[in-house]
Amino acid sequence: MGEDEDATIRTLTTYRELMATLIQKHRGRVVDSPGDNLLAEFGSVVDAVRCAVEIQEELRVRNAELPENRRMQFRIGINLGDVVQEEERIYGDGINIAARVEGLAEGGGICISGTVYDSIKNKLSLTYESLGEHTVKNITEPVRVYRMRVGPEAAVQPRPKHWHKAALAALVVLIVAAGAWAIWNFYFRPPPMEVASVEKMAYPLPDKPSIAVLPFTNMSEDPKQEYFSNGISEEIINALSKSSHLFVIARESTFSYKGKQVKVQQIAHELGVRYILEGSVRKSEDRVRITAQLIDGIKGQHLWSERYDRDMKDIFALQDEITMKIVTALRIKLTEGEQARMWAKKHKNLDVYLKSMEALELWRKGTPESHIRQGQVAQEIIDMAPDYGGGYRVLAWYNWYFAMIGKSPRESIGMAFKLAQKALSLDEFDAYSHALLGSIYLMMRKYEKAIAAGERSIELDPNGAMLHGLLGMTLSFAGSPDEAIVHLKQGIRLNPFPAYWYFLRLGQSYIQKGQYEEALTAYKKGLQRAPNALANHVHLAVIYVLLDRQEEAGAAAKKVLEFYPNFSVEHISKTLPYKNQAHLKLFVDAMCKAGLK
Repeated sequence: MGEDEDATIRTLTTYRELMATLIQKHRGRVVDSPGDNLLAEFGSVVDAVRCAVEIQEELRVRNAELPENRRMQFRIGINLGDVVQEEERIYGDGINIAARVEGLAEGGGICISGTVYDSIKNKLSLTYESLGEHTVKNITEPVRVYRMRVGPEAAVQPRPKHWHKAALAALVVLIVAAGAWAIWNFYFRPPPMEVASVEKMAYPLPDKPSIAVLPFTNMSEDPKQEYFSNGISEEIINALSKSSHLFVIARESTFSYKGKQVKVQQIAHELGVRYILEGSVRKSEDRVRITAQLIDGIKGQHLWSERYDRDMKDIFALQDEITMKIVTALRIKLTEGEQARMWAKKHKNLDVYLKSMEALELWRKGTPESHIRQGQVAQEIIDMAPDYGGGYRVLAWYNWYFAMIGKSPRESIGMAFKLAQKALSLDEFDAYSHALLGSIYLMMRKYEKAIAAGERSIELDPNGAMLHGLLGMTLSFAGSPDEAIVHLKQGIRLNPFPAYWYFLRLGQSYIQKGQYEEALTAYKKGLQRAPNALANHVHLAVIYVLLDRQEEAGAAAKKVLEFYPNFSVEHISKTLPYKNQAHLKLFVDAMCKAGLK
């Protein structure tokens, strides 16, 4: 498709028409044929096998006429078994086995199940090679599989005149090797979805494939496993974010839909994306079952869906596999650096991974109690894996948080700095460690180093909404409001339901440019995101003073004192890391004029 889309579609269309004709000739019925796949049903197992052999022979002849790089080879799987019929569609283990048998065939080849072999071994003079028993997904008992000889030497006997007995159902599945995932659409395809309207989207669609990864549903009986299912989604988002060829919505926005029954169409509209990934996780002791499906919200189509049953020790490979399925489905070509970062193994063992997911969930909660526990978990990670940078990064954020709220700020920021350096010495490609270091440099008033660290974080993770937001904050305090606005707006676009502080720094940047009405609009959006956040009311008091709306400024200041009676302008002025002292003076004077002490 990447080399010549038109020619590929023409060839595929021609081959599909040929298959349909031959299936009809052999008294079969095409049940479904999405994309480069085809499912057919036969009343006779002999008819199914004859049809499969003739299809491969016809395709072999036609492929010989094409250049090697344009040839299209199909795998065929045949199974004999019961099916459930619902109108024109069919379901059941019979199809599942046929799909798995197909996956064992070679390009241009045919594989059959043991039930098919037992039925035709004395009726058709073909050559069969036993592949032994295979355990296939979602089927309890192993399945015997045989490979059939196809090509010029594959002669098929005439059908015996006495053959009248009909099989229960013979199923033939024909799938292009690159598209095997679509078999799930044959029997788990949901009803047609409503199609999203590009015109109704809250944001214009990006000029690259855009995707939102929804929180995977926790299907485990233990609600404490919630952080594990959340972590699966988080890891997939983090991996995809590292590609500059994708537009990936931030976790904060996609997780706002957690536990809600929302149509994919609505999600696509609200987030301004085309593709949605959703799934579920069931963890039981040392086993995990994950289902995932990728949906095109614009066309209302399922691009692929799959179910995985794995040992917990395979969780990292499984996350990579799902990520690669997405990249492949969206036809993304990764650069060498993106591949290295995307597939980098961050977690040395499962216990470290689970602890990291727990620490992340604690950070998200944002309560004083969760932050304290986060510090304890971070130390546990370091004790378990002293050569893993993530533990030091988590503990550094913990110390950074206490520095920000004024708890032993000098000691806390010093400790955060040492830990951030340690994290980067173990993993120099960790974007969030660079962003953390940039935030620490900002508090130290080392502006150039802070900007450089922030820019490096975005080089490593172009879709990091928080990374853009933190760099925007740094640029704003460093006196570069135009650049700050660019990054803050990009952060908000990547995270359409952002934390309130994005809007605070956006408003701050507009104030530096003298655009007070724009600043007020930003601050009001921040207030909508967090009505009880003290900082929102402080900034509203300031902007109302600058707009000469003294009564409203006084009301906002009153709100500040309701939340925090001991509010101190002097304390706040010491914590705001403005490079340009004129900007700081403007802010401090406005606070005082609003009535804050």
